[in-house]
Amino acid sequence: MFQGPCYNLSNNGVSISSAITALQLKAGVNGPIEIMRASLTQSSITTSGQCLGGLIRKSAAATVTIAVAGTNLKKLNPAAPTADASLGTAATGFTASAEGSDSDLTTQRGFNTLNGWEYLPIPEERMMVPQAGICGLKFLSSPTSATWVAEIAFRELRGG
Repeated sequence: MFQGPCYNLSNNGVSISSAITALQLKAGVNGPIEIMRASLTQSSITTSGQCLGGLIRKSAAATVTIAVAGTNLKKLNPAAPTADASLGTAATGFTASAEGSDSDLTTQRGFNTLNGWEYLPIPEERMMVPQAGICGLKFLSSPTSATWVAEIAFRELRGG
């Protein structure tokens, strides 16, 4: 089985207090991507609260802060090629200032803000994003205002 290069997309911790797309990932032109893991955690509050997060396919991109290669988008293997993911305000980035259009909600989970949310699916349940497709890691309900760290670990399937 072909094992493509793996990458991590992170917002590196930003203040979030509303139901928004925390991370957006747009697959590049060379192939689809497979979501290996996703998480939402916070580091600034100590009070328990309930929140809802999910992974969603988007039919139109949200407007986001552009991810920077080496800062927000990192190679998990330093020998891997540069990520094919498209970077831009309507592509790969973080903290949406305007939402696009959502299509398929692939997974959602309620979680306690003190514990955070970790999506670590078995291979058969991994979300696939088609070539040039877009997915988002989204707060589906308004979270407690905090410094939230959102991450998506993914594999690019560039052929094999």
